[in-house]
Amino acid sequence: MDTTSTHLICEFSGCNREALSSVMAIKNAMYAAARESNATVLHGYFHQFTPSGVSGVLGLAESHISIHTWPEADYAAIDIFTCGHTATPIKGISYLKGALHARDVKITDITRGIPLPDGTFTCRIHSNQTVKPHESAEVAAVIKA
Repeated sequence: MDTTSTHLICEFSGCNREALSSVMAIKNAMYAAARESNATVLHGYFHQFTPSGVSGVLGLAESHISIHTWPEADYAAIDIFTCGHTATPIKGISYLKGALHARDVKITDITRGIPLPDGTFTCRIHSNQTVKPHESAEVAAVIKA
C-alpha cells in the first residue's frame, strides 16, 4: 500500500475582492480546480459569511480541497491534499490563481505519509515557493519537481 500523498498549502494575495466575496464564484472555481487536477469530487460544502468571506471544502476520492477567504484583505488560504498518483494538484492551484486573479501565490509543497523503518510515518517539505502572476502553469509545475 502506498501511503504517500501531496499536500499543497497556499497563500493567495492580491485577489479579486468580488470573487473572494461570492460563494457561487468560489464554488464554481473550486469544482473547476478539481477537474483541472484530475480529481474526483465526492461532495462539497460552502458557507457565505456576513458581512463577507467564504469557506468551502470539496471531499475528493483523493482527499480534499479547502478554501477560506478574507475579501477585506484580498487574501485566500487554499489547501489541496491528494493521495495516489492520478491527481495533479498544482494544476488546480494554477487554475485558482487565474480564477481569483491572485497577484501573488506562495506554495508550500509537502509529501506526507512517508513510511519509516520503525513503522511510523513522516512528511517532507519540498519547497516554499512564490509564483508570480506572469509565470505560466508550466513554470508553476516546476515547484512540484
